[in-house]
Amino acid sequence: MAGGIGIGLCLTFVMLLVVGTYSAAAGLVGAGSGAGGRVALVKGAVPAKYQALVEKWGNLCPAINPALLAAQLYSESGWNPSAVSPADARGIAQFIPGTWAGHGIDGDRDGDRDIWDPNDAIPSAASYDCELAKDVASVPGDATSNMLAAYNAGAYAVIRYGGVPPYKETQGYVKTITTLAKSFARPVGRVAPSQQAAGAIYFAQKQLGTPYLWGGNGTPDQDGRFDCSGLTKAAYETVGITLPRVANDQYNAGSHPSRDELLPGDLVFFSDDLTNSREIRHVGLYVGGGYMINAPYTGAVIRFDKIDTPDYFGATRVTRDGAEALPERSGAGRTSS
Repeated sequence: MAGGIGIGLCLTFVMLLVVGTYSAAAGLVGAGSGAGGRVALVKGAVPAKYQALVEKWGNLCPAINPALLAAQLYSESGWNPSAVSPADARGIAQFIPGTWAGHGIDGDRDGDRDIWDPNDAIPSAASYDCELAKDVASVPGDATSNMLAAYNAGAYAVIRYGGVPPYKETQGYVKTITTLAKSFARPVGRVAPSQQAAGAIYFAQKQLGTPYLWGGNGTPDQDGRFDCSGLTKAAYETVGITLPRVANDQYNAGSHPSRDELLPGDLVFFSDDLTNSREIRHVGLYVGGGYMINAPYTGAVIRFDKIDTPDYFGATRVTRDGAEALPERSGAGRTSS
C-alpha cells in the first residue's frame, strides 16, 4: 500500500512538472542552425578525432558548413572509416572508387590519396560538395539544397529543373541531410519544445517498477520488460515517432538543449567518453527537476534517477523529422545499457 501511494505521488509530481515546464516554455523560440554566420558544432556530436577536420573543411565554401558535412558523414558511414556498402562505396565518406579517382584529394598532403584515410576522405567529401555547388551556382534557389540535390541526382538534373528536381529520392535526401544537420549544430537560442513529449512520458510512467531486461523491447514474450533504449524507443512509438534501437543513434534524433534548458520528454544520455557521441551507453527520459525515468541495469527496475552524474553526456529534443532523418543501421556503434 505504501509503495502504491509513493508511486502515485511520483506520477502526480511528474505531471505537474510537465504542465508547469511547458507552460513556462510556451513562448520559447526554436533553435536555428546559425544561418548568416559560422555554424558551431555541438560538443561531442562529432567524434573528437574527426572534429578538427570537420570544422576546417566544413567551411570550405558557402554552400556547406561543419554541421552539414557532419550530417553527410554520419549518414553515409556512422563515422566508420572501414565501412563498405553493398555498392562498394568505401570509407568514412563512402566514395565509389570511380568517383574517388576523379574527386579524391590528398587532404593531409602526405603524398597519397587514400580512400580509407579520414584525413583524405573528409576533405575530399567537402571538396566534392563545393565542386557540385559551383556546378549549380547559376541555378536559382537555396545553394545548399541545390548542392545536395546535385550530390544525389547529378548537377545536370538540378540545372534542367532549375532547382531540386521532382524526384522523391532526391527531395528526401535534401530534407534528410538538412534536418540531420540540426543534430550536429550548436543551437542558436532555445530549442523549441516538443509537441509529443507528454505522451512519451505517460507511457514511461506506466512502466515504473518493471524489471530491467538487456535487449528488452517490451514484447509479450519478454514479459513487457525493457532495457534503456528499448524503453525510450517504445515511449516515442506511442506518439508516432520511430527512434533507432540503440542509444547512440537516438542521440541524433533532434537538436540538443543545454542542461539548463531541459524540458520533460528530452532524452538524456550518458557515456564514459564525453567527447564522442558514438560511445554513448545509456539513455533516459527526462521528467523535470533533475530526474529521469530509465531502465538502469540488470537486477534493477524501471525507476526515477537523477541525471546529474559525472557521465552525463547531453540531451536531445526528439522531433518526428529528426527521427525520420536518421539512417537505418543494424545496431550501429555501442549497444545500450
